[in-house]
Amino acid sequence: MPHEANANLLQWLAKETPEDVIEPDLPIVDPHHHLWDLRTYNDDEILREFQHKVYLCEEIANEIKLSGHNVIQTVFAQCGAFYRGSGEEAMKCVGETEFVNGIAAMSRSGRYGESEICAGIFGYADLRAGKDVERVLRAHMEASSNFRGIRSAFPRDLNDKFLEGYSVLGKLGLSFDNYHPDYTRLPTLAKLGQKFPEVTIIINHLGGKIDPNDTLDDQASWRECIDKISKCPNAVMKVGGAQQRVGAWEPPFHCNLRKSPISSEELCNVLYDRYVYVLEAFGSNRCMFESNFPVDKECVSYRTLWNMFKLLAKRAGLSASEKAAIFSRTAQSVYQLNQN
Repeated sequence: MPHEANANLLQWLAKETPEDVIEPDLPIVDPHHHLWDLRTYNDDEILREFQHKVYLCEEIANEIKLSGHNVIQTVFAQCGAFYRGSGEEAMKCVGETEFVNGIAAMSRSGRYGESEICAGIFGYADLRAGKDVERVLRAHMEASSNFRGIRSAFPRDLNDKFLEGYSVLGKLGLSFDNYHPDYTRLPTLAKLGQKFPEVTIIINHLGGKIDPNDTLDDQASWRECIDKISKCPNAVMKVGGAQQRVGAWEPPFHCNLRKSPISSEELCNVLYDRYVYVLEAFGSNRCMFESNFPVDKECVSYRTLWNMFKLLAKRAGLSASEKAAIFSRTAQSVYQLNQN
């Protein structure tokens, strides 16, 4: 049964006309979704504003089942969920990995469907601690064999203390996810990648806030920043997240701005130029489609979103091999997932 706390958003999504599933057998790895319970969450103003308040194992499993798409694996994305309520401050973030490891165990029972939910996990650690961050990262790794890396911010000056902490990721074979709405930070991220070519950088959500109504100058600035980070061979791009609200700004297809949800074709038309630009800049072997659920659920249903990605792939003329990469193979490689 759907949680009462999610009722308003689900009622809006129910107004869409269900679409036929495009290529229902195509294997998909969803490399970016969250899990949380925000009903009593008062720590973070951004998280508190999300409309899908309860999103746990049953919710993501039902999302996948009802979508009709062949989602074979998923990766949990850091969001500050279920940190430890006590103990050393630096170690509280390990509670998120402990929680998600339990979700992965629930999924492995088979009671929630055939998809491997949370086959990969990336959490948080404060790299500004320098080499001392190693004990936090090792605690994450001990908490789950599915732990693959972290997501965090980085300082504009890439100071020595942060770089010392960042180097530990390479030592332990962990990846670095990053998202910031300000895409002008991407050239600095490229410098970080060049300093540490052994660390895979995973850029989230097309590199920053994507406004369909951006000026031509803003679009050109974004493309220039994408070009710079794409030249970093150890950087990969998550192609998605352009549907999300950023702070007080809401995309024109957000549930607060539309009476009924957008269709896959219309969404593809609105965002195609941005999506295809990063596809051409990075190539399919360094790109992966992502759901960013339940954040993007405020704009589009899971079925419609993956239909949109499939329409985009067709419109972009991707080959079967390129589609296999961007829908599953890149994510499996980057997050070192089982490929049975």
